[in-house]
Amino acid sequence: MYQTRDRDRRAVGYWLLFMAFMVFAMVVVGGATRLTESGLSIVEWKPVTGALPPLSESDWQAEFAKYQLSPEYKLKNLGMSLEDFKGIFYWEWAHRLLGRLIGLFFLAGLIWFWIRRRIPYGYKARLIALFLLGGAQGALGWYMVASGLVKEPAVSHYRLAAHLSLALFIFAAIFWTALSLLNPRPPAQARGPLKPLTHTAMLVLVLQLVMGALVAGLKAGHIFNTWPLMGDGLVPDGLMHMEPWWRNLFDNAITVQFDHRMGAYVLTALVITIVWCARHAAPAIRSAAWTVFAAVGLQMTLGIIMLIKEVPVDWGTAHQGGGVLVLAALVNLIHKQRRGESR
Repeated sequence: MYQTRDRDRRAVGYWLLFMAFMVFAMVVVGGATRLTESGLSIVEWKPVTGALPPLSESDWQAEFAKYQLSPEYKLKNLGMSLEDFKGIFYWEWAHRLLGRLIGLFFLAGLIWFWIRRRIPYGYKARLIALFLLGGAQGALGWYMVASGLVKEPAVSHYRLAAHLSLALFIFAAIFWTALSLLNPRPPAQARGPLKPLTHTAMLVLVLQLVMGALVAGLKAGHIFNTWPLMGDGLVPDGLMHMEPWWRNLFDNAITVQFDHRMGAYVLTALVITIVWCARHAAPAIRSAAWTVFAAVGLQMTLGIIMLIKEVPVDWGTAHQGGGVLVLAALVNLIHKQRRGESR
């Protein structure tokens, strides 16, 4: 596999790989924040002054008093102690702090490479767009949290799906850009059905990730904690009980969990087919296909264990992180089948 020897491309590429890792960590911490039900513990959005947690007992009392006015405290956590509040506060604070650090590190790196004229030709606009997407993600995160601070102590599953989807898009875009800088020439053009199969797998994965976010938002993973059956059969009762029918795809927790399971089977079948079709491809493509297979196998295993264990925080967080690994592996496979840069 060709890797550039250009000093600037390598420097910017490795910086972006680091940023992609930070976004991965952000998604994992976000999963833990959701599973510990900590996301509504901070009821204000202070992008700058909120970087520091409460530093004195009076600060903690003031922060706790704000939380006590929220629907979550009144309807779910009435009587919670200050120490228990600190436990959920720190998860949400860490999630927001990591978001701030990502923005700071990206902006600092962008300015440094720009001033030193080390950004390769054609990449300035893309890096600016990535930074602006990061800012939009922060605003979308608050928009999601705000939905749980009005009447019901739960965020909108639609906003949760949008928030996670944008985070994964940003991760994929940063990772793709880093790969393009480090490997401007593909190992070989893919032949036969391999490329359309890989793109189909990506489409299914995108739907799977969105459906997984809906599962999380609706807490659908707590409904049927058996595998491979859902209740007494493969197809559970109550699959299409909402009217109009299309609401079941987004608002019916039973349907959402069923669709997520079916999507996993479809994705696995596609990946097995991809590995078979890649057996005579260039070594780099063949290796990337096997990496996707391993990532999907790991993710399926994590999902099943998480389900059977009734979605504990550790396994649920691992499953969310596994989804990002599958995305990274599939992005890498698609990247290796692309057309190389013309120059």
